[in-house]
Amino acid sequence: MRRIMTVAPTRLAVGVAALAACGLAAAQTRELDTKGEMLDRIAAIVNDGVVLDSDLETQLETVSERLRAQKLELPPQNILRQQVLERLVVQEIELQRAQHDGVKVTDETLNAALQDVARRNNLTLSQLPQALAAQGIEYAAYRDDLRKEITLSMLRQRDVLEHISVTPKEIDQYLDKQARKPAENIEYNVSHILIAVPQEASQAQLDEAARHASEVYEKAKSGQDFARLAVTYSNSQTALEGGSLGWRKDTELPTFLTDVVAKLKPGEVSEPLRTPTGFHIVRLNDTRGAGEGKAIENQVHVRHILMKTTALADDATVQQKLNALRDRIVRGEDFAGLAQTNSEDPGSAAQGGDLGWTGPGSFVPEFEQQLAALKDDEISEPFKTQYGWHIVQMLGHRTYDNTDEMKRRRAMDAIRASKADEETEIWLRRLRDEAFVEVKS
Repeated sequence: MRRIMTVAPTRLAVGVAALAACGLAAAQTRELDTKGEMLDRIAAIVNDGVVLDSDLETQLETVSERLRAQKLELPPQNILRQQVLERLVVQEIELQRAQHDGVKVTDETLNAALQDVARRNNLTLSQLPQALAAQGIEYAAYRDDLRKEITLSMLRQRDVLEHISVTPKEIDQYLDKQARKPAENIEYNVSHILIAVPQEASQAQLDEAARHASEVYEKAKSGQDFARLAVTYSNSQTALEGGSLGWRKDTELPTFLTDVVAKLKPGEVSEPLRTPTGFHIVRLNDTRGAGEGKAIENQVHVRHILMKTTALADDATVQQKLNALRDRIVRGEDFAGLAQTNSEDPGSAAQGGDLGWTGPGSFVPEFEQQLAALKDDEISEPFKTQYGWHIVQMLGHRTYDNTDEMKRRRAMDAIRASKADEETEIWLRRLRDEAFVEVKS
């Protein structure tokens, strides 16, 4: 990797008032056995794991409360329960995949995420447990739920997002389109419903899905609440959010939706659109303008040496090795030469550990914190991030007009985002189709 990029789960930066939405409400559905002990029931068997009835009821209550707070009419309880159970089933499949593939969230990464939640709510980390308790949320349970969120984000980053490529030609075309049609620099508030079809769907299954999509479209077209229809019928991962995709530029929308949304007026609903994942029904909720100015930012030029722990080299051993390398550099040995022969970062080792000029937010929080404390030519003590152990040298600071690079970076992010939704849905449907699932309740 050229840079140590942050993993940025979209649901981590939540307010304390919304922390209950993480599925940690106190509702439980358990039975007493003959000895008076609490027993949990199984809602679904998922491969070699289970979804517990208590978790289902907890999530069901959480989702119901959120929908009521949004003043949305709830679908019938059995439909909502089915949707919530399906989300928990898919989550269990993903967590099993992560465990099988060794995707783990370290305590350091989890603590950094908790620190971020606390900071965003104007709290210290030590105050967070009390703030959660005031809303009936157990801190230990919240940590566990947050660890799952980060795990799923890391898994999707590895299995989906890292495989989405954006070519220089695509970026050039994106920027050329913006330059020729500045009026298209508009943001759209979009919701959508997915009527999914299996990857190897038969013609009968396709016909049935098409008929179902047409029925849902007619309901939406007639004025029925779109969010309620999404909660009731959508197979998308956004179903329990009323199908909302939020505010996006046209180039940040899933690729197949761009032309459809551009033809809609606020409040209008599209006819069902066929894609590899199924049939999509789209509603344009609103539009707004979006402008971009110059990007003047404070940048740093750094290089680093990365070493990772192994079964034979634990944290203490790796830290000791980096301390020895740091001492050699301080005594006059060449940092670049040692990085080439010792660094385990394949993206920068060949360049002597050089990470180039970077702006704020380019690295994970622990890395950024070390950079903030360094003066020019200074070398950090060994420190750990989710990628391993590092020593980093500050080569320089500058103020830089990054407008052109920012535009290209934003273009790349927008193009990737436009591809990510559909690729993620395809990936999730494949995992779901390949899994053994037996619903018990």
